[in-house]
Amino acid sequence: MLLLLTLVLSLMPLSEGNFASATAITMSNIARPGCLTQCGNLTVEYPFGIGKGCSLDESFDLTCNLTYKPPKLFIRSGNIEIYSISDSEMRIYNLVAYKCYNASGNVTDERDAWTNLETTPFTFSPKNKFTVIGCDDFALIGGATEAEFTSGCLGACSNANDVPSDGYCSGIGCCQTAIPKGLKFYQTTVLTVDNHTAVHSFNPCGLAFLGEEDSFQFGGARDLYNATEFYDRTIASVPVVVDWVIGGNSSCAQANTECKGNSFCSDADIGGYRCSCNKGYEGNPYLDPGCQDIDECSDKNNFPCYGNCDNTPGSYNCTCLPGNTGDARTADGCRPVAKNSKFPAMVFCLALVFGFVTMLSGITGICLGIRKRKLIKLREKFFEQNGGVFLKQKLKAPGASDNVTIFSTQQLRKATDNYSEERIVGRGGYGVVYKGILQDERVVAIKKSKLVDGTQAEQFINEVLILTQVIHRNVVKLLGFCLEEEVPILVYEFISNNTLFYHIHHGSGGVSSLSWENRLRVAAEAASALAYLHSQATMPIIHRDVKSANILLDENYTTKISDFGASRLVPLDHDQVTTLVQGTVGYLDPQYFHTSQLTDKSDVYSFGVVLAELITGQKPLSPDRINVEKILATHFLNSVKENRFLQIVEPRVLREATVEQLQAVRELTRRCLHLVGENRPTMKEVAMMLEGFRKFTTHPWVHQQTSESRSLILEVEQSDVYGVLQNHM
Repeated sequence: MLLLLTLVLSLMPLSEGNFASATAITMSNIARPGCLTQCGNLTVEYPFGIGKGCSLDESFDLTCNLTYKPPKLFIRSGNIEIYSISDSEMRIYNLVAYKCYNASGNVTDERDAWTNLETTPFTFSPKNKFTVIGCDDFALIGGATEAEFTSGCLGACSNANDVPSDGYCSGIGCCQTAIPKGLKFYQTTVLTVDNHTAVHSFNPCGLAFLGEEDSFQFGGARDLYNATEFYDRTIASVPVVVDWVIGGNSSCAQANTECKGNSFCSDADIGGYRCSCNKGYEGNPYLDPGCQDIDECSDKNNFPCYGNCDNTPGSYNCTCLPGNTGDARTADGCRPVAKNSKFPAMVFCLALVFGFVTMLSGITGICLGIRKRKLIKLREKFFEQNGGVFLKQKLKAPGASDNVTIFSTQQLRKATDNYSEERIVGRGGYGVVYKGILQDERVVAIKKSKLVDGTQAEQFINEVLILTQVIHRNVVKLLGFCLEEEVPILVYEFISNNTLFYHIHHGSGGVSSLSWENRLRVAAEAASALAYLHSQATMPIIHRDVKSANILLDENYTTKISDFGASRLVPLDHDQVTTLVQGTVGYLDPQYFHTSQLTDKSDVYSFGVVLAELITGQKPLSPDRINVEKILATHFLNSVKENRFLQIVEPRVLREATVEQLQAVRELTRRCLHLVGENRPTMKEVAMMLEGFRKFTTHPWVHQQTSESRSLILEVEQSDVYGVLQNHM
């Protein structure tokens, strides 16, 4: 607050009304004695400091580099330049990663980007978004919070006319994704699908960066064509927001003496605490004597008084001049006191007040009635907007489930404590999932869309229609929905044991908790559910977003396929549909990506990636692998082709799986990941094979006399996998 007032006053002419306030701010102790408070156009306030002994501790040290004109401010003695500083945030200049190509698809220039704040009390704010610019590009961002963080974003388009010109980053030429709270380090790499050979004429480069969402506006095709102009504009105008706190491992209860006079302490949600001046005071709450009382009476502009003004600690009193009554804080608020006032005047005033109260009560009743009718009409509008009429007709059609309940807004708000943050159990690309408890004590999962537009309403209707046709023990059961709120809401059975992704990648000590037997069973159940969707549902259904995060496990580790928001119904006389490319990077079928032709074999490819996860224990995207092998599917296929398959198998799988099972699942995964959809098996074949593989009971690593088993054992000897296993046991 002090920094903000200082900057404002530096731009204002000092009139008589604000001179005293400006003097008070100038004399405030914003830094330790003898320390610089200015670097170029930036003011530096304690706990930050320029020079030895000028900051709270070395983590708040800043460097003012005078070789620049004007001088530039940096964190510590490093190369992270500061854009601005406030009482809770710092903005720094960002770094843009890029990769450029010539018309033949050869790389002409490239750069990765990273920023490390791990030795500072700063974290990257969720106000930032990770953004990818390009029509043939995807980028990975990885970093460190309290847990490992990896994410990605895909920008795709086939010609410049497809790119929105309204500045909206919609995934066509521009993709954005959120970062977690508490992130202290990130690195990003730009990758490509087809080396820009098909889009080079209007998009020679792909770019990626982390930056403040509110400061960035996508320029459409212009940004795709002129990468240099976009790069310079982004560096200059899109900073990275950084949150800062005092004592990252402390709280107000542990450090309540650090906040100086007339200030208070508040715990930060990212850990640590901050000090702030009490209302009516200003100054530096981290330096003695702390915050000073504001003389409101000397600042008529901010604290108007048209009578007698009396300054008090933290506030002021403003009363009308003698002989007047009313509110002296407004220009015409004081009125002369009526002379010769008598009893009839008092009676008149009381009657007037009584009449006013009666009229106000009547108006209040009318307003409440109008508001209630408006609320009813608004809910009717939302019902229609969310496809209620259409859904009711469809749910009466033959084959639709008769066990689907239409819930009211009040029921779901009560079940989730008015959608409390504490009830959130999951977040997806299109919605938030809450744990709810209905009046009949049933525990349910309540999915609420985050966005409100025609696309989201269509996906909501799509998911309802699909799930009402699906009756399968391995597909999450739809219990009902609500159509009375602005965003559509679905109610499912609650699956309590997290996702398959969690069980593969978040085991104790980095080792998955799933046994090989459980992995095969989960894979077989998931494949059975997908085969049902493809060939046994009333109308064939393509899931379109098969991934381990959409495979849930209940308390008995029974598989449940979920999230049908992106799924598509396929007409009985068609074997494919043309649709906008949609899915998750790392699982997306390359043939579908290039042709926009969606078939059931697209689900097979995505399921192949899930099988690769189960075998290797590795994530579908990893910045730790190099070049194209950052993608697990490519890494898996190359390892099989180069006879190093066993080097990527998770140690627990090597200990528990039989030779026959590893041979069979390896070959099945390879077939599922074939680049040509026609060469992949159907999900029905995949399900039958996985059930068969579970019956292979030969003890692991007995030397069978098949050529393929000998090949596998030879691979073990060549790669010294037994040595690797010993290190994990």
